[in-house]
Amino acid sequence: MILPGLWRDLAERYERVRNTLMRTVFNRFASINEFEARTSSQNGEDGILAEILRRLRIGPGFFVEFGVQDGSICNTALLAANGWSGVYIEADETLAARLGQRHASSTRIKTVQRFVTAENIADTFAEAHVPKEFDVLSIDIDGNDYWVWRALPAYKPRVVAIEYNAEHAPPERWVMKYNPMHRWDKTTYYGASLASYAALADTMGYALVGTEKTGVNAFFVRKDLIKASGFRALSAAEGYHPVGYYGIHHELGHVPKEGPFEAI
Repeated sequence: MILPGLWRDLAERYERVRNTLMRTVFNRFASINEFEARTSSQNGEDGILAEILRRLRIGPGFFVEFGVQDGSICNTALLAANGWSGVYIEADETLAARLGQRHASSTRIKTVQRFVTAENIADTFAEAHVPKEFDVLSIDIDGNDYWVWRALPAYKPRVVAIEYNAEHAPPERWVMKYNPMHRWDKTTYYGASLASYAALADTMGYALVGTEKTGVNAFFVRKDLIKASGFRALSAAEGYHPVGYYGIHHELGHVPKEGPFEAI
């Protein structure tokens, strides 16, 4: 006969073990989309980055983001507001001035006005004293994103967020032909397909862990940290999301346009 007090103790232990197991199973098999949340990001990137960094036990750390406009809405604005150090790079002079004003009183955040190319990005990082190993790299320049990331083999961020061109679904390999003078003309001619990014990431030591639901940003974790992240490395087909707001996509710009590309 089991005494009432002992029964309650066993039941409570069972519930603790069960809840721990359920959380473990959920975390092991959950997609990054379960954690989407928006505070200062365009879509659900804030929540995704927060969960990846929480699992990797990183923070406050160091980030680099370029293509941030005035810095009010971007993937790392929430990090900057919560004790992180980092470097922001923006090409547009007016927006870069606003960005600088936003962080003028900060000793943690450096802002740089520069039109980023594959030829100057490594020098830009060196001049800004970006460490070779840092925590978060976010790229959104609506054009040569693929080529710029490829030009940074010496830098090993732990997490990379990069905008992909969801118009080209897996398994299509599509990369905009490199043009150092390219400026986005609000059409669908920009960047690279998710399959091309996944292939590039693999050669650089990264694995895809997913994309946010609106089909804009892809997230990669360095392969040596995948196990610690608890997220599964995905193929491009598994991680792909189409453009989630396609109904208003063309109204916002993104007019269909073809142009020279490389199938890599």
